[in-house]
This record gives sequence, C-alpha cells and structure tokens, in this order.
Amino acid sequence: MIEKIELSRGWTASCNVTGRPDLNTGIPAAVPGCVHLDLLAGRLIPDPYIDVNEITNDWIGREDWTYRCSFDSAPDDERVHELVFDGLDTVAAISLNGEEIGRTFDMHRTYRFDVSERLKPGANELSIVFRSAYAYGAEMEEHYGYRPNNYPGPGNLMRKMACNFGWDWGPTLVTSGIWKPVRLESWNRARMAETRVSATLAGGDGLVTVHATLARQGEPTPLMLTATVAGQELAVAIPPDTDEISFEIRVPSPQNWWPHHLGAQPLYSLGLELSCDVSNDLLDTYTKDIGFRSVRLDTSADEHGSAFTFVVNDVPLFVCGANWIPDDCFPSRVTAERYASRVDEAKAANINMLRVWGGGIFERDEFYEACDRAGMLVWQDFLFACASYPEEEPLRSEVEAEVRDNVVRLMPHPSLIVWNGNNENIWGFDEWGWRPVIKDGESWGLGYYLDILPKLCAELDPDRPYYPGSPYSGSMTIEPNADSHGCKHIWDVWNDVGYEVYRNYIPRFCSEFGWQAPPNWATLEESVHDAPLTPVSNGVFHHQKATEGNDKLIRGLAGHLPIPETMDDWHFATQLNQARAIRFAIEHMRSHRDICKGAIVWQFNDCWPVTSWAALDSAGRRKPLWYAMREAFDPRLLTIQPRAGGLAAVAVNERTLFWRAKISGKRMKLDGTVLAEFEFWRHLCDRFEAKAFPLPADIAAPAAAHDEIVVVQMLDRRAFHYFVEDIDLRLPKPRAAIKVTTTADGCEVHITAESFLKDLCLMADRLDPDAVVDSMLVTLLPGESHTFKVRTSKAVSVKDISLGKVLRSANDLLDGH
Repeated sequence: MIEKIELSRGWTASCNVTGRPDLNTGIPAAVPGCVHLDLLAGRLIPDPYIDVNEITNDWIGREDWTYRCSFDSAPDDERVHELVFDGLDTVAAISLNGEEIGRTFDMHRTYRFDVSERLKPGANELSIVFRSAYAYGAEMEEHYGYRPNNYPGPGNLMRKMACNFGWDWGPTLVTSGIWKPVRLESWNRARMAETRVSATLAGGDGLVTVHATLARQGEPTPLMLTATVAGQELAVAIPPDTDEISFEIRVPSPQNWWPHHLGAQPLYSLGLELSCDVSNDLLDTYTKDIGFRSVRLDTSADEHGSAFTFVVNDVPLFVCGANWIPDDCFPSRVTAERYASRVDEAKAANINMLRVWGGGIFERDEFYEACDRAGMLVWQDFLFACASYPEEEPLRSEVEAEVRDNVVRLMPHPSLIVWNGNNENIWGFDEWGWRPVIKDGESWGLGYYLDILPKLCAELDPDRPYYPGSPYSGSMTIEPNADSHGCKHIWDVWNDVGYEVYRNYIPRFCSEFGWQAPPNWATLEESVHDAPLTPVSNGVFHHQKATEGNDKLIRGLAGHLPIPETMDDWHFATQLNQARAIRFAIEHMRSHRDICKGAIVWQFNDCWPVTSWAALDSAGRRKPLWYAMREAFDPRLLTIQPRAGGLAAVAVNERTLFWRAKISGKRMKLDGTVLAEFEFWRHLCDRFEAKAFPLPADIAAPAAAHDEIVVVQMLDRRAFHYFVEDIDLRLPKPRAAIKVTTTADGCEVHITAESFLKDLCLMADRLDPDAVVDSMLVTLLPGESHTFKVRTSKAVSVKDISLGKVLRSANDLLDGH
C-alpha cells in the first residue's frame, strides 16, 4: 500500500533583502500557504487588505524566496519514493540534500519527483527556491516577444493566477509559496498514476467508465483492479505487460443527479482497489463520490441564429448564474467550510450555475464537492483571460500538462457541465486592437482554444461539452460577441451607457454582464480608516480598481436617481442602483426565454474588500444585489415588460409543474388611489416557459402624471411598473410605523407603510457587523406591512432603526429633490 507522509511542519521562508536581516535567516512558514501570509503571521508587514497597505507590500513579489524544511525518512530499496507537490507558486527549483531534483513552472498542476536515489536515512533537507514572477516574466518576454495583455504584469507569459498581478476588482499581490500540500509517497510494485472516471446515463441505467494508467516498479506482476459502486462490483485482471486498462460498470436504475431547482443530488461512492493478483496485497486505492446525469450543449442552427442551451438529463435549462473569482487573494486561506458557505449563499440566491472564471485558478476539490452536494452547476474556464498567450515552448507543454492534470482531477464531478477555452481572448484579438500588434505568424492562443484544448477534452473527458471561449459565436467567421450566436458579454452597459440599454440585447446566452457598487458599510469601515470617509478619500479610492470606476458609478445614476450629496447617500444610492441594474437585465433576458437560455452575472464574490460588481462582498456580507438576484432568479418570476407598443405581464416558470393562477392588476397613484383595474381568471404558464399576458390599454397607457404606477399580482408574486424614473417620480417623504420584537436568534422589525415606500432596505450591518437580514428591496403600498427578520446577537430597539441610515428607501434619496 502507498505510504504518505505529509510535509506540513517545520518550514521556514527566507529572502535576501537589504536591510532585513530577519528575513535573511528565515521566518516560520505555513504549508499550505504563501509568503504574504507568513509575513503577516510574523507581524512583519501590514495587512495588504487594509487602507492603502497594498502598495507597501509590492516588493514581496519582486524578490526570490526560499522555503526549507527537514524531515526524517527510512528509505527502503524495495520501494519507490517520490516527493509530490500538489501546488507550487510558481517558478521554483527544488533541492533535496543539496542536490537539485527538479524545477516547476506552473502553479496549477501537480509535480512528482522520484527521490529514491537521493533520500537518506534519518534527516533530509528539502529546499525550494521560488523565482520572482516579475523577473521570470521579463525573461519570458525576451524569449517570446511582446504579447498584448489587458492588465499589468506578465501573467500571460507563465502559468500563474493572472489576477495576482491586479485586475479591475483586485489588488496586485504577487505571491510565492507552497500553496497546496506536499508529501513523500512510498510504494512498490504498482500504483494508479492517472485515474479517469466518468459517470453518465445510458437510457435508464447509470454508466461508469474507468480508465486507469499504472506506474510500475520492479519485475512486472499480474494485478487486479476491483471497482465497487452502488452495490455493483467488478474485478478486472491486468496482465504484467499492461499499464493501461479501461472498463465500464452499469448501474441499474440509479437516482439521477439534478441541478437544485429541479431535483435531488444523490451521490454514490465509487471505490477502486489495486492489488497484486499473486499475493492479494493491496497496493493503491481511489475513492470519489459521483452522480449520474447526462449533459450536452445544444448549439444547433435555428430561426434566430444558433442556440446556446445546456441540456441536463434531456431537459433544456435556463441558466441563472454568476461568475466566480478566487475567494481570496491568498487561496490557501479558503477552507472547505468557506467554500461550502459561499456555495450555499449562491444557492440561496436562486443561482444554479457558478462560472469559474479563467483569470483565477482551478479551485480545490472542496469547491466542486460543495457544488456536487448543493446541486450547483459549474462552468469551468481554462485559465486564459483577457490577454494573448504564446503557443511556443516552454509554455505549450506546461499548458498541456496542466489541462490533463485538472481535467482528470475534476471530471468525476457531476456539477461540472462544461469546459470553456478562454475568457475574452478571441474577442480581444478581434476587437481590442490586438491584430496590428501581433505580427504575422506570431501565436496568440487560438491554437489552444481551437486545437489543443478540444483534443485533450475529447481524449480525456468525451462525455462533457467543450466550448472555445466566452464570448464566442461558434465560428471564427462570425463576430465573436454576436447576439444571435453562442455566448455574449455585455459591457457597453456600465462602461459607456446606462442599464436601460440592456433591453437593446436579446442574446442567446449572456455569460457576463454586471454593475458596480461598494461593499457593505461594515466591510468598508473594517478595511478603510479614512477620516472622513468619502468616495474619493485615499482608502476608499484605492479600493476601487476599475478605470474611472467612481465616475461610472455617478454617471450610472443619471436619469434614475439624484446625485448623492453625503457619503451615506452615495453608498446606498450606488448599491441600490447596482441591484436595480442587474434585476432589470435578468428580468429582461428571462422574459425572452424562448431565445435567451442563460444569464450569468458578473460577479458573485470578492477576493478582498473593494468596490466591485460582486453580490457578496469579501467578508461574506450580502449586498442589496444579492437580494435582487434572489428575486430575479426566482424559479417563478412575474415581471412587467414592454411588448408590441404596450405592456405585458410575463410569467416565467422554471419549475417542473405548470403555473396556473388568477392574474390581476391595477393602475394607481402613489397615495393608493386606484385609477383602473383588471382581473383574468386564469393565466397558464407551462413548465420551462415565459408566457406574456398583454395588459389592458387603460392599465398600460403612458401616464400624463408622474405619480402613477402599475401593480400586477399572480398568487404571491407581484410586479411593479413605473412610467418614469425615480428622479421624476413624485415619491412621497418616507413615513412608516416601526415595531421591534425579540426572537430566539435576533429580532423582527415590523414596518407598516404610512406612505408609498419604494425599495425599502434594512441595512443590518449598520446595527451589528455580524447581523444578517432575510429580505431587502421591499416595495410597500400605503397601509401595507412587512417584517424584516434579523439574525443578530445584539439587542435591538426601535430607536436603533434610524431612518436614512439603518432603514433606507428610494424615497429618502429623493426627499428634497
């Protein structure tokens, strides 16, 4: 049996920095970890997430760092001894007992080195010298020549997390270190060197395909590989002269694995045991939880262009998604519990797909396991983003090894339903001015996306679709970001124009669109200590990485909300505008479900405290956008949309049962006066359908007055239509009766509206940084009530619910305008 010794203790990190003798001799180092975390733990640097400390830590990524440890061993000549590194960041030379044993150039893959001839009895000295990524990048630019990159740094010239070098939501924190486990493995006779597992459906049965590649030692011996899953067992003999074996196991009538909005997520434990067929000695094992489901990506031509529809278990889906970035600039800090919490938050927001974006990392196994359990679909980018990439050596071989490593590692997960070649690189070549810069005959990555990656996926993981890019229209002869083909990114909205322009697009699938806002107030106060705190104070401004980001925040309010005059109003107005923009876009796309089959919001999470497009800030606090997404992604959505010169109430149903109910509505003034009403006894929306109900003319006719709205109801779903934007809407001064009652886990805040209240929010973190509120963005007609349920350990009274700070609404932004 394989013996494994984890090498996680006794490490030091050192660096020859002038004037820093404490670093020359070495400091304690955590493994897994990185040098920034080691320096933080030793209180040798300020926290780079706080204020403008990021810039004081820039030197760290420009130095070489050496990690050392000593470990005891008792080498056995009858066994193979290998040092296994699951993740080294990034360019490193590894030495054992003073002799170099290998070099690494890719943080995204595992390296294995045979040290059988170099291991000593007793103490062994292991050292890893990490080269500065900047220095290596300069060397590689000399080697390859310049390649366009949309962001600073040489991330496109090496296989390192690209956003390490900074992004329009992330700091520049260029890490080095042992970011995944390292261990000594000892084995004899044979081990499973590569194990590929696929689980899919074959009619009503489950089909498990196993392909195992073996490493052998010594005189070849006959082996036996035994597989067990769901009560089925199969033993396969492996002759001495065979190093590869493939077989299938059929599981009768398993329960299907479903995305969470459609069904359950049964998982079955697959076990593989490799043994000697002569002595029956157990040599190696493999275990993985798998799920049975089918998946395909429909890109067939139709009357609108060509489809982009994910089909799971023969059910075409509308994807309600969000983009996932690394959850921390220091990925080793993300625990299994944090992964599970983030995935649960996505599920609670009615998100059914997370797209793991290509400028980050292949996440650790715990992320995909959490998605398997939660029924959260995963779109996995290969790690190419917003840049051109050389296809020459040595990068090409590292890419191939990295792809093989991660496809094999991740392919058993039922949640993973697509491999995607790159993020925005084909678009960048076509429309970002790269063509004149890249010389004739120079590579820029297209060979990866159209040749190497699809071939590897077809070889290793043929049961899962591959798509060359996002955005991409399915052919190099079609503009890559076309509405009518493939997947689209919408970024003129936010960058150049207001969110009302979302209605100009009906994409086949939108895999990126977003709008910015600051993090929650408690997160801002924890990370920035400016006095006073303003949108342009040094710390707040530093935690805004987008080009002209603050200007775009204000410009995006134009025509919707007044320009805020205080920091409190700036914070709430921009958060509210973000929530409204994304809800507007999602409802529009979902209302065109017959054409558009997915909306993936940029972005779900943050890696540090920052003004960004995220719904969940870096502290895990829900921004108003999170609540807007939960409502807009509700499997049963009611929305009012322009149709054929009028208005229609559109019911959208992603449930497995039809939705049939009375639909009613009224046109009314903000003071509650009803001007017109309608009632239709039964509106029927079938499963997986968007069904429009045209509103009567007296309800939908344009308003002459600026205080009229339309309200439509279908069971417990309600939709509002405003004839004018808030800046022209005569919203009354907010008036409400407030009552607070204590509960077992916090309190309930009861609000009874004494005036029309639009987008009422209780900002729970203003009461208690750890508080969580169950709802936001609630609109109340005069006389209506709503109860906010707050989880908090703090005692809360009515006097704590201050209007204009804790209890906010669009009304108080308009008050006085």
